This record gives sequence, structure tokens and C-alpha cells, in this order.
Amino acid sequence: MSRIGKKPVPVPAGVKVAVDPRSVRIEGPKGTLTLSVPAAAKVKWDEKAKQITVEPVGDVAKDSSIKAHWGSTRAHLANMIVGVTKGYEKTLEIVGVGWQATLAGANLKLQIGFANPIVMQVPRGVNVVVEKGSGDSQVLRVNGADKGAVGMFASAIRANRKPEPYQGKGIRYQGEIVKRKQGKQFGAAGA
Repeated sequence: MSRIGKKPVPVPAGVKVAVDPRSVRIEGPKGTLTLSVPAAAKVKWDEKAKQITVEPVGDVAKDSSIKAHWGSTRAHLANMIVGVTKGYEKTLEIVGVGWQATLAGANLKLQIGFANPIVMQVPRGVNVVVEKGSGDSQVLRVNGADKGAVGMFASAIRANRKPEPYQGKGIRYQGEIVKRKQGKQFGAAGA
């Protein structure tokens, strides 16, 4: 039995749920999300209790993939409920002298020490806000209803220039600790 899969997902007021045999559509104040349900799970919507339950299809004891799909489907549905009500946000810091990010329509333009700027298209359903940070840094806030889309776009931004350990420059998540290294010492003893 899946400990995660057994738990019902409570649905707050103001959220609409539509369950089809192979898909679930959840609509709330922050947007609309759709999930394709795998064949190993069955989703039920209880209108009176205002909760979604997920049941396995098949023998859980014989096939471990059924248990995995059962728990994953329930976790995705819980993330969708949070996404359409509160939303998700990742905050990134750009640290480097002269490094900056600007928004131009649906594109994010990064000038991060390369000869040419990097232009990234912002996916649908994801919003990016550029703010001034402390000192030479800039803050990027990536937010949206879909947890996966927000996380993937934030990691794609960070992958362009990961923080380096010697000068500390790069794109990092807010609160991320970069372990600094000393580097070579000039005029070492015995030289």
C-alpha cells in the first residue's frame, strides 16, 4: 500500500475539479491545470466531501510500478491544488559586475559575461519579474501555477551560468550557499 496514495486530497472552496477517465482538470484563481492519469491509477472526485481520492488499478503486491503511479498521481494532484490556489515561486540572484537580466515581451535577455546576450523564451503559464538586488546583484522571481514548469525554467536560467567558487559570480537560487575556495596565493613561500 502506498502511504501517499491512500491520503485524500482536500479541495478548498473556489476550485473546480473535472474528472474524466484518463485526465483531471483543476481550475482555480491562479489558472487551470490538466493531468493525464496513468492506466495504473483511478481518480475519484467526491463533491460532498470536497476531496479527490486516488485508487490503484491492479494488484499492488505483484507490480511495484502500480504503487509508484498511485502515489505519484496523488502527489501531482496535491501540487496542482496548491498551484491553482497559491502558486509556486523560485527566486534567483544574478551576482556579477555588469551582469543583468531584462524582459522584452515574452523573452528574457541575460547579459552574464559572454560576448553575446542569452535570450530565453518564457514558457506559457510562467511569469518572470526582474528586481534590483543588493549591491551589484539582480533578483529574478519566476512564478506560476505549474510547479514543474516553474522549477524547470528556473533551473534552465541557472544552468546558463552556475555560481563559481572563486569569485562567487553566477546565477544562484536565493539562499543557496556557494562554498568559496581560496585560489592560488601570489608569491608563495619558497618561490
